[in-house]
Amino acid sequence: MKLRKVMIIGVGNVGSTTAYTFVNRGICEEIALVDLNKELAYGHAQDLLDAAAYRQNMIKVSLRDSTDCADIDIAIITVTSGLAQKSRAEELAGTSKIVANIVPNMMKNGFKGIFLIATNPCDAITYQVWKLSGLPRHRVIGTGVWLDTVRLRRLLGEKMDIGPQSIDAFIVGEHGDSQFPVWSHSSVYGIQLNQLDKNRIDFQDIGLTAKNKGFEIVKYKHCTEYGISSTITEICQHIFTNSHRALALSCILNGEYGYKDVAIGVPAILNQHGIKKIIELDFSNNEKQLFDNSINIVKNYIAQIN
Repeated sequence: MKLRKVMIIGVGNVGSTTAYTFVNRGICEEIALVDLNKELAYGHAQDLLDAAAYRQNMIKVSLRDSTDCADIDIAIITVTSGLAQKSRAEELAGTSKIVANIVPNMMKNGFKGIFLIATNPCDAITYQVWKLSGLPRHRVIGTGVWLDTVRLRRLLGEKMDIGPQSIDAFIVGEHGDSQFPVWSHSSVYGIQLNQLDKNRIDFQDIGLTAKNKGFEIVKYKHCTEYGISSTITEICQHIFTNSHRALALSCILNGEYGYKDVAIGVPAILNQHGIKKIIELDFSNNEKQLFDNSINIVKNYIAQIN
């Protein structure tokens, strides 16, 4: 059996919590930690190995440089510019410089796996990694709006007293202020949400709350890590298990929705090679306008990357 190996580049709150989530779920056999702070990475590795000792399967936690990557299946980029409490756009300049130093050197040293980007602004950095790596677009994925989608389903479930896993509602667009729920395709087992709603729920308000939930969490605890770590782990699990599950992810478009050469959050099917297929939705006229606006915002971010 081929051992499944992931590399986590950046072991701050998100990276270290992701590693712990991997250990608990037992979805890979090696977790390689990469961080400029070698002492921090060593401390996390030892702590994680203690947790891994409770697992029935063997899990290796190693310390590596990002260039030691030829045998890695999925490289997860969680590094940030250190401005996580500001807007996602304000993170762009610093984060893009870090990524520009990492990705080309990984490619020179034989990286042949999948990049998963979980840093902000997610769509612009996903595009940057794709350009720098030269990889096929199906092997460069951003976490995109999947966590936003899960938040939307959670909030709807709480209001409607329905398990969020039974709600087929999702968000598309930028992982940022221009994202929006696709209400025209939202249902529970084929029944439109507004037909199920007996309490006249303000769907617009729920969409806004879902969009701002990350900032609300940061306001109270100054960071977010549990939700995004679960998002990263779920995406990797679907890749490793070849699940063909559809999630709302940041994907490189090549004609889908009438756009090329941009990364944006859209529903896509995952398999063991990354993105198997992007699902094209038939937007309402208003949703099409919102999507076009979101595309333009992401393109503006991309244009700012040196």
